[in-house]
Amino acid sequence: MISEKTPASSAACETCPVHHAAYLLKLGVEMDEWDFVVALAGNPNTGKSTVFNALTGLRQHTGNWPGKTVTRAEGGFKYDGQTYKLVDLPGTYSLLSTALDEEIARDFILFGRPDVTVITVDATRLERNLNLVLQILEITERVVICLNLMDEARRHGLQVDHRRLARDLGVPVVPTAARYGEGLDLLVQTIAEMASGRIANKPHRIQHLSPDLQQAVIKLSKQIEMVFPGVPNTRWVALRLLDGDERIAQAITEGELGDLSNGIQDRSERIRDLGVEAV
Repeated sequence: MISEKTPASSAACETCPVHHAAYLLKLGVEMDEWDFVVALAGNPNTGKSTVFNALTGLRQHTGNWPGKTVTRAEGGFKYDGQTYKLVDLPGTYSLLSTALDEEIARDFILFGRPDVTVITVDATRLERNLNLVLQILEITERVVICLNLMDEARRHGLQVDHRRLARDLGVPVVPTAARYGEGLDLLVQTIAEMASGRIANKPHRIQHLSPDLQQAVIKLSKQIEMVFPGVPNTRWVALRLLDGDERIAQAITEGELGDLSNGIQDRSERIRDLGVEAV
């Protein structure tokens, strides 16, 4: 377990924490004793479980996601006087399919709005792992990349420029060898700085859309923002709607994307304006 440390303090941003407490409670994630919630995502076989165990130590428990047969692991750690709940998401290669594991991971990041999402990637197989990274960056900018298995990369004679990778992705990249505890102190510090708003990200997002698609995304994004003010990922939601994503359409009709200030009648009318059938 990572021991508590006290770096130079700085004022936390006024908007932190950002997690969606109501949705987390719906998933059985209690936040009464925790200041921040951190999602741990990644492809299978990237050492994600090793990172989880190293950060949480004995402060962890397992169970199933509500109504699902998929196992969920939760744990926690303390740093600089604040407590962090770490939720280990199912290992996934993509967030775009209809597989149960992918849906659980995507819904948690989108609707739970964790204060930080840590993506564990395999330093020896970056190309394969970056697919998931880019998908998550479309949903949230509060991301820290855990560049794990650096020991394996060295053993194979691979050199990974984590600083260049951080510049290209627009988010912090922390090299680690979790099985040996290497880099974990810096990882925890970076998580804390991200959660408190001391790090400002400019995540890389796909820009090369056809002119027609770009116009459709812009128009639909504005409509989504009108119905769900303040949703930080309207572009991604618009892209998923245009792709025929039934789960995202359901989230809109059921109001999961955000709390509305207007009445149900007005909400229904606005949802119909999006071309999504309200329930």
